[in-house]
Amino acid sequence: MSNGPATLTRRRGSIDVVDAKVAIDLATSQTYSENVFLFVPNLIGYSRIILAALSLHYMSYHPKYCTVLYCISCLLDAFDGHAARALGQASKFGAVLDMVTDRCTTTSLLCYLTSAYPEWALFFQFLIALDFSSHYMHMNSSLVTGSKSHKQVDSDVSGFLRAYYNPTTLFIVCAGNELFYIALYLMKWVRTPLSESLGITGYLSTFTWPELMAWVCAPICFYKNVVNVVQLWKASKILVGVDLAERAKAREEEMGRRKQN
Repeated sequence: MSNGPATLTRRRGSIDVVDAKVAIDLATSQTYSENVFLFVPNLIGYSRIILAALSLHYMSYHPKYCTVLYCISCLLDAFDGHAARALGQASKFGAVLDMVTDRCTTTSLLCYLTSAYPEWALFFQFLIALDFSSHYMHMNSSLVTGSKSHKQVDSDVSGFLRAYYNPTTLFIVCAGNELFYIALYLMKWVRTPLSESLGITGYLSTFTWPELMAWVCAPICFYKNVVNVVQLWKASKILVGVDLAERAKAREEEMGRRKQN
């Protein structure tokens, strides 16, 4: 029983450095040369937010502008991590900013899809809830166990999630997931079949290109949501394990005080 609290203390050491007031004072007094808010990857993050906001502005009446802006915002997600590693500017703020931007951007598109496909509104609402809850629980479980990044998952915790957070796999899955939702959005605007737009004959000729893209990306979207379920379950077990370890440690400390008395 004593091994649990000891391990917990070792893994949580990196996040017990400062309290909230000290952290606020440090952020307020930071210099320009070491201003985390102005780190290059975080500047990329701000640009992603602006582009996403512009895409939402055009979403209801200009699909071309909306799609281009949305895709650029999503593509920049692949560059902030590289910039952080190359410039030595990885930060907890940047990691959370990246995740929050991803969640809000995808959720905004899904909200539009609930109005575009009212018969599927409950399904899209479920995807939003699953996405938010999975990533929120995963981020918190990473913080309480002292992980430097929510993308660092040990194979002994989950080989499935470790494989997913491989940079190449992560990019392909996230891109495919977003392309699926974009395809659903464009299906409401593009009506020309491939037989007319590209001169394709045969079985695929009756499809529009967004419909074809949706079918290609649908398995990736399914896999992404399986990952969300696994991530939610693993994070829940980690948080419960931390609770059990802390309760065991509290009982040991209480017993120690009673023996001293």
